[in-house]
Amino acid sequence: MISLSDVGMVFGTQVLFEHVTWQLQPGAHYGLVGANGTGKSTLLRLMSGELKPESGTISRPNDLAIGTLGQDQFAFDAQSPLDVVVSGNPRLHLALQEKAALLQRIGGQSNSDAEGHRLAHLETEISDVGGYDAEARAGALLGGLGLAVARHGRPMAELSGGYRLRVLLARTLFSEPGLLLLDEPTNHLDIDSIRWLEGYLRAFPGASVVVSHDRHFLNAVCTHIADVDYQELRLYPGNYDAFEAAKALAVAQKETEITRVEEKIAEMQRFIDRFRAKATKARQAQSRKKQVERMELPEITRSSRRYPAFRFRQRRPSGRELIAVKGICKTYGTQRVLEDVSFALERGERLAVVGPNGIGKSTLLKIVSGLLPADTGDVRTGYEMHLGYFAQDHHDVLQGRTSVYEWLHSQAPGESVGTLRGLLGRVLFSGEEVDKSIGDLSGGEAARLLLAALMLRQDNLLVLDEPTNHLDMEGREALMRALQEYDGTLIFVSHDRHFVSAVGRRILVLSEQGVEDVHGNYEDYLAAKGEDFLAGGAALGARAAGGKERGGATAGEYEDRKERKRTLGKLKREVERLEAEVVRQERALERMAARFAAEDYYAGTEWAQVQRDQQEQAAAQRRLQQTLAQWERAASELERLQEAS
Repeated sequence: MISLSDVGMVFGTQVLFEHVTWQLQPGAHYGLVGANGTGKSTLLRLMSGELKPESGTISRPNDLAIGTLGQDQFAFDAQSPLDVVVSGNPRLHLALQEKAALLQRIGGQSNSDAEGHRLAHLETEISDVGGYDAEARAGALLGGLGLAVARHGRPMAELSGGYRLRVLLARTLFSEPGLLLLDEPTNHLDIDSIRWLEGYLRAFPGASVVVSHDRHFLNAVCTHIADVDYQELRLYPGNYDAFEAAKALAVAQKETEITRVEEKIAEMQRFIDRFRAKATKARQAQSRKKQVERMELPEITRSSRRYPAFRFRQRRPSGRELIAVKGICKTYGTQRVLEDVSFALERGERLAVVGPNGIGKSTLLKIVSGLLPADTGDVRTGYEMHLGYFAQDHHDVLQGRTSVYEWLHSQAPGESVGTLRGLLGRVLFSGEEVDKSIGDLSGGEAARLLLAALMLRQDNLLVLDEPTNHLDMEGREALMRALQEYDGTLIFVSHDRHFVSAVGRRILVLSEQGVEDVHGNYEDYLAAKGEDFLAGGAALGARAAGGKERGGATAGEYEDRKERKRTLGKLKREVERLEAEVVRQERALERMAARFAAEDYYAGTEWAQVQRDQQEQAAAQRRLQQTLAQWERAASELERLQEAS
């Protein structure tokens, strides 16, 4: 497997990371996380061999097959998705092509011994690499990623960009490499396809490294998290939730170290300044100054993680009913995307619209926002309703060479320079970044700017179409908290299950079977159905075969649920107890560290006592590690039971 040793990369004058040492293990599934711009994609390109490190070495076994997600969507326009997927195995693809060309040339009948021998050899070659079920396997991959069977044999040129990327992902998976390197593989997948990919990767026998900002996906797939921060890479065992807890401890320790160093510097400077002004103390001041100059202070590197400060307010509340949608239908060409959609939205509700790609979620939001007319049906708006819309495609809104500041000013010409610059700072545009052209913004930067404009508007109804698509994990968490605190009304589309579960309080399900309006959050819906409604026909089949839904359970099933509920309650209390114990032990270690950091500690403490204090600190650190391990086991078991229930 790949081994990185003391690897470093610099982009211009910015150090991305340095001294990275990482030995990938067979069968391990790594989530590569970090703030935007820290070099995650660069690391993948280094591991694939596309880039060379500026320092250090990367070793790869000669026989290691590496699968990467290609981004050239237009390279296969004339081919069918099935052919593109099969081409992921070059040996098989070449053999199939040669066989087809040979059969065409000889008209299906061999005219020479050489041709007959060659055909026999090709048949053996194709059989050896599983060629005779290749189309079935390729079709299964495409189906799992949401591409309809009718599209499998049509030209790639007919597919949208999102579906072309799905075909390229299927092509990568079909190659069955020893190592998968996937950069944001869930970006263009619906919840159903993401769930399918999770199962595929969990069962994948090789190693994988995945860059993703989808917390639920990382929790479902990863056995380790590789965190790029402080210009270094640190490896954590477990999924994203386990990493987050361990990372919080590491960050707290890092911040304590930084604070201690800064306080020491300030203390030394005050001493020098105080005695330098007194002639009678000049000798001592000079001596102390030399001591300070000889001190080797550790280099301070701040975390690269930055959290935007989103905050949404409503300028004035609306009437009780904001929107009434009646019998909405919409057709594109011959394809009906919305059929008789009706619902009403009341003040303060948080409605999540979910369903597979292509079902009409974005179309519905545009119709509700007045950006697109319905073919039939109507949308009535309530008293004092003021709507703010966030477009999934940022290029629909942000075009041209206008600067970030000028564009935001155009959205609110009456606002002062201080207000606008302060708001831009809250969404992480500072200094010269406010002069950047909106046409040059990354996806994450564009999303933050559009959200800043919504913060300015102070609407009482927010309509958000995939607001988390380009945000990093920190941006997603900040937006989630801001929307939870928003006192207005919300309707949104998202494929981030953690985000949908945390923000949505009502679910509008769009599917081929019609529209279902569920009063409750996403987790309530899953609990009621027994299985993810987008996981295919398994749940429907189980119910058709006589399975009971909630409300029609047998006495035995009722007792089982009660027992699971009791077990979950115990585990939750145990997790909370262990979390409190971790906090208590961390504070005890902080007090010990402060004692060691005292200026007169070593001079005024007997050596035997110093040794006892050091032993006490080591024992406390061991106890903390044991408590963290207990917490991780309990939290993992709690999560497993919650997902199974």
